[in-house]
Amino acid sequence: MSLFKDPFDHYTRLGAGCACGQHVSQAEHDMALAALQDRAVESAVMQAVFPDDQVRRNFLRVVGAGTAMAALSSFFPLGAAKEAFAAPAGALEKQKLKVGFIPITCATPIIMGQPMGFYAKQGLDVEVVKTAGWAVIRDKTLAKEYDAAHMLSPMPLAITLGVGSNPIPYTIPAIENINGQAITLSMKHKDKRDPKDWKGFKFAVPFDYSMHNYLLRYYLAEHGLDPDRDVQIRAVPPPEMVANMRADNIDGFLAPDPVNQRAVYDGVGFIHILSKEIWNGHPCCAFAASKEFVTSAPNSYKALLKAILEATAYARKPENRKEIAAAIAPTNYLNQPLTVVEQVLTGTYADGLGNIKKEPNRIDFDPFPYQGFALWILSQMKRWGQIKGEVDYAQVAKQVFLATDATRLMKEAGLPVPASTDKPITVMGKVFDPKKPQAYAESFAISRLKG
Repeated sequence: MSLFKDPFDHYTRLGAGCACGQHVSQAEHDMALAALQDRAVESAVMQAVFPDDQVRRNFLRVVGAGTAMAALSSFFPLGAAKEAFAAPAGALEKQKLKVGFIPITCATPIIMGQPMGFYAKQGLDVEVVKTAGWAVIRDKTLAKEYDAAHMLSPMPLAITLGVGSNPIPYTIPAIENINGQAITLSMKHKDKRDPKDWKGFKFAVPFDYSMHNYLLRYYLAEHGLDPDRDVQIRAVPPPEMVANMRADNIDGFLAPDPVNQRAVYDGVGFIHILSKEIWNGHPCCAFAASKEFVTSAPNSYKALLKAILEATAYARKPENRKEIAAAIAPTNYLNQPLTVVEQVLTGTYADGLGNIKKEPNRIDFDPFPYQGFALWILSQMKRWGQIKGEVDYAQVAKQVFLATDATRLMKEAGLPVPASTDKPITVMGKVFDPKKPQAYAESFAISRLKG
């Protein structure tokens, strides 16, 4: 399917009448949103008048919601309050924005927002800029060459804490993707499927502060290998990984897609295990912005985040994945064969060992920045010696993973919002308690906390 000249035309062509895909038309979506906003105002007013929950419930049960609202309207300007709440935000502080990205499928919502019109819908002119590596992304964002960026989910935590750079408050208002990684080995190791046979292997990960690094270390350690002593792990930009495997510089990598599928496509590697088999539903990459951008350009920030959330809602639907693959595969975005991107996004793929596998959740898109994710990441940064000294886990998680912003705008985008900022986390059978991240970090037989 070709790219559309009208940035909003894909809604009507596909029959999904709005960005969230739950209404037959954009008008119906807007009406539903207006009704949701009205209920929010009514609820807020009712809670202000009757702050006691039991008293409020008794009143509503006796008189009914309609009568209660009519009574409140007689002495409170409820209509004016609804109009004020529904009024558009102030003018965009910046209409032209630059957002950096690494050419991997983890950045799908950020990338597709440009060719598929999600940014334009919010009145933004966004240039998505392909960038060579994670250190470059970090440095250009810190230098304000980019207004916001696609980052690995641990990076804003590291930046905020001053790990690997000067401490600067950074935020994650949305996770870009969950799952979407794999351990891929060179074809010469197709008979070495037991990690105990991997001593002396050279592995690549995209960056030191990455889920890829922490999941690879976790996987190796659970199989009895010390990731700092029994193997070598080096940081290699994702676009360079397959070439390094072809040149025999590395034995394997835990990488984002489409790198794993490209290794299979080129015949140089096979997929050993998907990262979802290590931790199903783990975060990978994120939409990140400095606290300064969030506070100095709040309207532009809100519009940008809303566009990305609506793109995420569209990407979550399996029936949209082939269209999205066609939009992001070209040279200026992923620069990958369409079949490679389709295999990743649809989950029907060749594993490099002669098998065709079907895993619809090989990659998925859930934008909510669960603070439990941040707590787990911080525990691994502590485990492997990246964080020295004491750390206030809960405070850092709350400061960086902006669950409040995500909740408000996900509702506007028609996305389901979780009831809690935590969710159950189990990694290779071991349950993580978000209330005890330090104890979790100290619980492993292999770690830098124990030498």
